[in-house]
Amino acid sequence: MPAPLTLPRLVWGAGPRRALLVHGLGSSAALMWRIGVALADAGWQATAVDLRGHGDAPRALDYSVAAYAADLVETRPVDAPDPVDSAEAPPADTWDAVIGHSLGAAASVVAAASDPAWGRRLVLIDPAIHVEGRDAGIIRRSQERAFADPSTATVAAEHPHWHPQDIELKVDAVRRGSRWAVEQTSAQNQPWDVRAQAARLEVPTHIVGSDPKVYSLFTGALAQSVLENPRVTMSVVPGAGHSPHRDKPDTTIRQILEALA
Repeated sequence: MPAPLTLPRLVWGAGPRRALLVHGLGSSAALMWRIGVALADAGWQATAVDLRGHGDAPRALDYSVAAYAADLVETRPVDAPDPVDSAEAPPADTWDAVIGHSLGAAASVVAAASDPAWGRRLVLIDPAIHVEGRDAGIIRRSQERAFADPSTATVAAEHPHWHPQDIELKVDAVRRGSRWAVEQTSAQNQPWDVRAQAARLEVPTHIVGSDPKVYSLFTGALAQSVLENPRVTMSVVPGAGHSPHRDKPDTTIRQILEALA
């Protein structure tokens, strides 16, 4: 894997169970706030990171999914719980759960496939497992629109149902993120394909899918192929587009908590 970078963190809660939250392309750690709050209320400690080139994270030249994954593998819980007298207890530097969205989900798949001890389970929100053709164009145009006019009015017009904090934080993420990094993430991942790593996953993995009637990166034959791994299960958030944790947060959080139960 490429040389890792140290990623900045935001933390919600102080419970003994530890979750890592990984945002998507053009986003930031802060935009995982809704999930972080819900996990903290449920007795978890949730840690979100800014991915390389995003938010306050270091900038780099390499924006391959493998590079994003290398950073995640080196991201470990800071405050380990008290040792448990059990041969089956997970290592102190293992995440109890990793929750990733889109690019963050793809990078989490690669990280977990390379180091099964990194996280005990995965929850992937509309994961960008294989992106090509029409989907690649949609993502590229969406990012171009975001950087062309990173204003509250524009985001609110495009997503009128989002929580006001999601709108504010999306604007902040675009303004603080690197446009070059986002562009290079698409350019350097040709092909964008982590299906092989998904097939090798050894930890329980649940996919929270978007509604194909709205828009989803993970549907059809792609979803069927990934679900051939018996460790992978899936649910769908009705009426949600690519960001269900912002489009339909209550249903998305309920499905996440059910997957972690």
